[in-house]
Formats: sequence, C-alpha cells, structure tokens
Amino acid sequence: MLPRILLQGFYKRGKFVAVPAPSDPHDPRDSPWWWDHLADNAADLAHAGVTSVWLPPVTKALQGSEAAALGYSVFDDYDIGSKEQMGTVHTRYGTREQLTRLAAILRANGLDIVLDLQLNHRKGGTGPDGLTFGYRDAFGNKSGGRFQKNATCFHSRYPADPVPPGFHPDIPQDPAVPDGIGELQIGSKVFFGPDLAHINARPEGYVSNGLIAAVNWVTRALDAQAYRLDHVQGVSAVFLRALLNAEGAAGKFAVGEYWDGDAEKINDWITAGHWMASRCSAFDFPLYFTLLGMSHDPNFDMASLDHAGLAGINPFHAVTFVENHDTESRRDLVAHNIQPDEKPLAYAYILTSEGLPCVFFKDFSRAPGCLGDRLRPVLVNLMWIHQNIAEGPAEQRWKDREVFVFERTGGARLLVGLNRHRTRTRHLDNVVTGFGPEQALHDYTGHSPDIRTDQQGRVQLTIPANDRGLGYVCYSVPGIGEREPPEGQDAQQVFEGAADLDIPCAQAGKTIDIARIYCAPCSAVHASLQFDPRDWMPGTALTLTLVAPDGAHVASRTFSRTDAGMAIDATATVTGFHRWRIHADDPRAGFTASFSLATRYRAPTTLQDPDK
Repeated sequence: MLPRILLQGFYKRGKFVAVPAPSDPHDPRDSPWWWDHLADNAADLAHAGVTSVWLPPVTKALQGSEAAALGYSVFDDYDIGSKEQMGTVHTRYGTREQLTRLAAILRANGLDIVLDLQLNHRKGGTGPDGLTFGYRDAFGNKSGGRFQKNATCFHSRYPADPVPPGFHPDIPQDPAVPDGIGELQIGSKVFFGPDLAHINARPEGYVSNGLIAAVNWVTRALDAQAYRLDHVQGVSAVFLRALLNAEGAAGKFAVGEYWDGDAEKINDWITAGHWMASRCSAFDFPLYFTLLGMSHDPNFDMASLDHAGLAGINPFHAVTFVENHDTESRRDLVAHNIQPDEKPLAYAYILTSEGLPCVFFKDFSRAPGCLGDRLRPVLVNLMWIHQNIAEGPAEQRWKDREVFVFERTGGARLLVGLNRHRTRTRHLDNVVTGFGPEQALHDYTGHSPDIRTDQQGRVQLTIPANDRGLGYVCYSVPGIGEREPPEGQDAQQVFEGAADLDIPCAQAGKTIDIARIYCAPCSAVHASLQFDPRDWMPGTALTLTLVAPDGAHVASRTFSRTDAGMAIDATATVTGFHRWRIHADDPRAGFTASFSLATRYRAPTTLQDPDK
C-alpha cells in the first residue's frame, strides 16, 4: 500500500463563510459549485501525490446553501443535496448528483473519499423547544422523511429543577463522553447545539441505531472509504466504537477531532479499552501547537521537535497537519496563524516525519484567495519526498535551539535537517547517519549541494537559513524514482428508493428516474437490483433501464419476483451522464416497491463537461 497523504478538500473565508458558491450573492455567479471544483482538480491532486480527500459535511445544514452553511449544523441525515429543505435543494457545495459525480471521479483517480461526520448535535428543529425534527420524504411531503427526532433524542444539559424548556429531564449524559466526565446530566462543555443522546435516548437504541444506519446509507451512496469525526470530545466513545465496528464502517479508516494540546490525553482516548480501543486515529493538535510555537515564539527550542506531539508516541494513529479550516479562521480558538512564509518549514516536518500528513486545500490550490502560487511548488516537492523516500521510524541525529536533524530509517533512508533561523546558514560537522561509509547523498529539495558520507558514515551538513520558510534539506541516495501511482477504481454506489428517503420507490404504471451516473467512454457498467417480493403478484415486475446522454436505451432488464439480486451489464459508449430508470408493472393501482440499486461503473478522471 502506498504511503498516504490526506488533503482537506475545503476551507473557510473568515469565521463563518465557506468556500465560494454561485448561490452566494457575494461570489461571482459563474463560480463553480464546490463539488464540481474538486472534480475538476481530482486528476491534479492524484498526480501530486494525494491519496485521499476529506470532504466537508455532505448533509443539508440549518443554513441551506448560505455563506454560513459550512455543513456542521446538520439538519437532515438523509439529505445530501436532493430535498427542498432549508430554502434550497442543493447544499452550499452542490447537489447530490454533483456529489455523486465527484465521488466517482475521485475513485477513477484512485483517490479515497473521507466523509466528515458531525455526530454531536443537530440544528434546525421546530416546535416550542426547537427539538422537533421532521424531514421531507421522496415526494416532498413534510415530516415523512427517515430518522425524525424529538426531545427524547437529546440529553439534558442542566441538573437544575425545573429543567429549562427544550431539554428532557430524564435523558442524562451518555457514558464515555470525554468532556462530560464527572458532570452529572450535563453534556459537552462546548455547546454547539442540541446534543444527541447516543446511548441514553428514548426509546433505547433509537439514536445510535438511526445514526449508524444513516452513516451506512451515505457511505453506500458515495462509495466512501474513510471518516473524519467532528468534535469527538462531545460524543460517547461507546457509540463511536459501535459505529466504526458496524458492518458499513468496519475496517474503514477514521480520524477524530480531539482538540487538545495534551498528547498523552489524546493517546489515551485512542488506545484505552473504555475509550476507542485503537479503532480510531486523531488529529495531532499537540504537534500543531508545537509548530505554531516554531512559527511565532522567538525562544522556540528546535530540540522540542524530537518525537513531538501525538506522532512522537503513537505515529500510526496520528494525523499531522499545519492548518485546517478552524485554525486558519478562528482567532477566538487560535490567536495566530502559521504565516505563509513559515509554512514551508512546518510542512517539511510533517511531510518527512512519522504520522499521516494532511495538506490544507487553501495552501495547495492556486485558486483566487488561496496560497498555492507561493506554497504549491514547495508542497509538491515535499509530497514527492514523502511518497517516494520517507519510510520507517525516525531517529534523532542532531538537535539544538536552532536546528533539528533526524533520519527516517526505512527504505532508502532519508536525512532531514531543519533550521529555523531566518538569516543564518548552519554548518554541522560529523552528523551521524545510517547510510554507511562513502555513500553519495542527494538533497531532493534542491536547497543544498550533494554530499558524501565519510568512512564512519557521518556527513558535513549545510542547512540554509530559513528565508521564506525554506530552511530545510532532505538527503537520500541518488537516483530514487517515482513509485507507481494508485490505480483508478470503479465507483460502487448504491441508490435506494423508498418513500421516506430522497429517491421515490417504484410505483405501478410509472417510470421513475433513479439517478444519473457519470461514465467514461467505452466503460463497463454493472448493476444489481434488490427488492422485497413478498407481496408481489404473479404478474408484478420491475423494469430497469440505462439511458445514454442522447436518450438511447443502453440496456434494460425486467425483474420478476424471483429475480431479486440479479444483474444487468452494459457498456457506456460516450462520456457523460447515463440515467437509471425503473418502471413497475402491477394490476394494483396503489402498488409500490422499495428497492436498492447497486451500480459499478468507471467515471472519467476529469470533469469534461459539467452539464452533460
């Protein structure tokens, strides 16, 4: 398996303003929808070395598609840009169809999809307490959608008597909530909205089972491979373990946002049996705060980088980062940013040391308002080094207040030197390495000339001054070539039709459009149809048809009551959206049939024509 590089595929423009969108009156009307923007850049990301893309929350938020609709104020767990709710069908990022197409293009480029799950709270409820959540169904009916909620789904934050309106008096805090330890009947210390009671909700299991089912549904719909878990300090670890070990998520990678600077505390949450029992990784906030100090503290000691942060004690469960959507925009949470001219040195550390590095979209992209014109060449080079050279444990080779040198001891080996002084070049004598005697070494950053080890395997190392953040070198043996890029994958997506979802069930005498899939030319399309035939009559049948962009029928199959699970195969002859349709035949006028259409197809690697 290739070493991995995670890309955070979104950013914020200010505290409560998401990425550009044509629905935002402050943005140009010709701004692309974000799902299309990512699809248009997928091939470039894969070529640069990205192996997985973290999407912003895909579900409909309280604010619909407004500027503040970052997605973390989740409203409906079964609306991913397909229902007329919160004043819009699309989310801030686009429609379900655009999202499905993006997912398929990411997979065609060999990129894994990381879903951002907000499991702590819900917003947008109605009623006198604001805790009544009803959702539209597939026919647009109010309060007909799946997984509705009321006050018994949320725990009380107050031990006071009487309990304030809107909080059920008998729903105490769930077990194993990091922020809720020792606080009887009080939820997370950070209150983002009505807190879901994952364990103690009434009836028992309603919230936990409902959330697990919803996560599994969106995972199937998009063919997702991994999860980012928002604000895990407010969510029961008992529930999170159940979610990540359930059938839909079992074996998939997950990383939690545990916002704390204490590496031991986060590592305990990761590893302890009563917490996550090593089923989940975590973002390395302790290392982030160390890198922030390297950027801003004139007295910072570079020796503190030696096995710093969570990655220093548990590298296989640490996701390292230099910036994210909150640290870049929330001065109420972080007093300073790591400035653009300081970021290269920080990225040089996370992209050569241990842990799974996460690159921030705004740092990588050359889009207006992003920093790619300055940082992208640096990141592409460091990502190449990460993918092709950086392997094995890290071993410290030199450290003082200004310089830190370490060696990755796996594979071809990699010797990394970091110098934070902005004007002084450092010359180090007799730096021990594991390369052996008389070994030529090449600096793969181009910052310093080639060198050679002596008879004892030591080197004379020159590290340039940290002008514009470029005070680093990365030495290894000459002639290292590129590894094979990840292979493109078929998308394997499931479209479920039911009255309480967003795709209607099949109905007697009607032809229903299920979904459009974005296919590459001359590519195979495979599908299977599942349904429950228990109330079918002898003449009942479902006919499934694949329609080409020009309206021609590519393939069709009629399913009788004994054909559940049978397949249909076709070939997409042109690039573009191909439409799945279903028609039900039954003598009963009111006959309906829920179904599940699992389809496998290959998308093109680029968004060739967004409108077709």
